[in-house]
Amino acid sequence: VVCLAVSAPRNANEREKSSDSGSEIIDEAVQRKWRKMMREIEGSGSAIPVLRSLRTKRQPLPKNLVLGTIVRFKQLKEWKIVSEIIEWLRCQHWWIFSEMDFNMLISAYGKQGDFEKAEGALRSMKRSKFPMNVVTYTALIEAYGKAGHYKKAESIFRRMQLSGPEPTILTYQTMIKMLVEGGKFEEAETIFRGILDDEKSTVKPDQKMFQMMIYMYKKAGKRDQARQLYGQMVANGIPLSTVTFNSLMTCETDFKEASRIFDQLQRAGFRPDVVSYTLLINAYGKARREEDAQEVFNEMVDAGVRPTRKAYNVLLDAYANSASVEGAAAVFKRMTRDKCRPDLCSYTTLLSAYVNASDMQGAEKLFVRLKRDGIVPSVVTYGTLMKGYAKVDDLERMMKTYEEMRLQGIQANQTIFTTLMDAHGKRDFGSAVIWFKEMVAAGCKPDEKAKNILQSLPTTAEEKQEASEL
Repeated sequence: VVCLAVSAPRNANEREKSSDSGSEIIDEAVQRKWRKMMREIEGSGSAIPVLRSLRTKRQPLPKNLVLGTIVRFKQLKEWKIVSEIIEWLRCQHWWIFSEMDFNMLISAYGKQGDFEKAEGALRSMKRSKFPMNVVTYTALIEAYGKAGHYKKAESIFRRMQLSGPEPTILTYQTMIKMLVEGGKFEEAETIFRGILDDEKSTVKPDQKMFQMMIYMYKKAGKRDQARQLYGQMVANGIPLSTVTFNSLMTCETDFKEASRIFDQLQRAGFRPDVVSYTLLINAYGKARREEDAQEVFNEMVDAGVRPTRKAYNVLLDAYANSASVEGAAAVFKRMTRDKCRPDLCSYTTLLSAYVNASDMQGAEKLFVRLKRDGIVPSVVTYGTLMKGYAKVDDLERMMKTYEEMRLQGIQANQTIFTTLMDAHGKRDFGSAVIWFKEMVAAGCKPDEKAKNILQSLPTTAEEKQEASEL
């Protein structure tokens, strides 16, 4: 009966359904093959050996497979792999290398900040008689900006404004972003105000650009200007988003203001994301309101927002600031239970909790565990442990930690020198002077804390004179 049913003639609809089913099976097989290839590339860190292995009998690879792979790695921001694949395609006789490929290659090098390779690709593009367009110039601006060559980036940008091609909104965003990241705040503001105030300009600041400028004012410590810009954003009818309110929250150091903006975000009909919650947790943590910070964290989890490692670390910091070892340890334990692997920052922050609570026995055990877990201590980790020993006046262990750090090839920073100066200076002013001079010799600029410590240690008029001169 089964054989007869299978061999029986089928009508057109049945044949069409069977054909659709067959194509779905083929599509699924192709998808499985592609996903396997992506995993292999991600696992090896290089695309070329994997792509070569897929070429059977020297046949060209399907174009949709190649383009799909490039697009996916572009989405993942794996620019090194993107540039590697495109460079490989340049050498393949079966691939017609186009203007779009050159632009993508220059963009990939630009994202990596490799301006030399971007320039090399540009020269090849010119030799191939392809015209340079706005995409090419924008990619070059990003390449120079990420490499810290701001003058070259500005030169290209000004040339575009004067003689074309006319910069697009993406060009302006790229230029402003590069300047903000490089601390060139005045230059970024000049460009932004130029298109904001120019009625004839075809490009007008969008949501992303306003948010970038709010972030810039935060970096520059100009909170009032950030608030004013937000008001201007609303007045100009620029659509708001969760990111807009997050940018405003980064400007606030007071937990009340941060909480007010968080409430404003929700009243505007936006859903807080993990960044919103993390910023509010951080504000409470800095104010040593660890219970409020924990409450916000729980609210985030209940809202279905998955905490990031950053969110856990910020909550850890809230407990560390309040010297709550028990609370910090509970967060650390929950972190591992939730399959969010603690990083160096997590261990160092927990170490800080022990130090702030003057529990050096617990700090030592954690430091041993840290190294056993394969975490390499940083200058901040060593500095935190040394601060703890200085706090309990155990100079011998403090110096042992310092020597261990130096043996690991780690240079002391300004914070460590200040700790050493303060700890030794309490016993002997001359030792404080030695460490102060060591700090200067190492190229570390003494901050106000270091200067205040040095001036608070002298007991005689002669020592006060020396401290003043230093």
